[in-house]
Amino acid sequence: MNNGLAIVISFVYVFAALGIAEALRRVFRLPVEFTRKVVHIGVGMWAFGTAALFSDKWFAITPPLVFVALNYLSYRRALFTAMETGDKSNLGTVYFPIAFAAIIVLFFDVSKPFMVAALMPLTWGDAFAAIIGRRYGRRRYARFAQRSIEGSAAMFGCSFLSAGGALLAFGTPFGVALTAALLMALFATLVEAVSPAGLDNLLVPASSALVYPLLIPLLGPLAS
Repeated sequence: MNNGLAIVISFVYVFAALGIAEALRRVFRLPVEFTRKVVHIGVGMWAFGTAALFSDKWFAITPPLVFVALNYLSYRRALFTAMETGDKSNLGTVYFPIAFAAIIVLFFDVSKPFMVAALMPLTWGDAFAAIIGRRYGRRRYARFAQRSIEGSAAMFGCSFLSAGGALLAFGTPFGVALTAALLMALFATLVEAVSPAGLDNLLVPASSALVYPLLIPLLGPLAS
């Protein structure tokens, strides 16, 4: 597909995710903490679209880089109300597209399956860690931000399933997918547990990226 058209489709997709989240917030009076995660997951899943539609990583990073600026404006002016909590100490919505762009630059030409999988702990694991931790978290611990055993368990489980599922969707052999997903889930959970609020949107994908060099001697390069 033409990269210019892929950029247009990317913007349509992301604005559709924002629109759906805002509609859910208004119709069902859902809290922003929940609709923020709807946007989080919806946008993160565009990793699959990025892998499928773009042929050049420099075009592929255009949408996330534009959203760095747009999300900062929203952080300042509450443009996208479905994802703004009003907490001015948390720049997570700005860090998310930065991480997305960085993972594309690092892995687009190396391994698209791993590129997509590396974003899944952030997309699913981090989102459900917050949802489960807020709703069911009882055994709490804290360092830089409030965390719970229940939330961290959700982080590990959802990271493992989503990263492994992404690799399998690209035809990665089961053993390779299992090993890579376990390592990514473990690293992501440990990093998320000690990350300051908002910074986990940078540090969790970074932890996934660090897994790749460990996999090469164990499993060989993941198919691109």
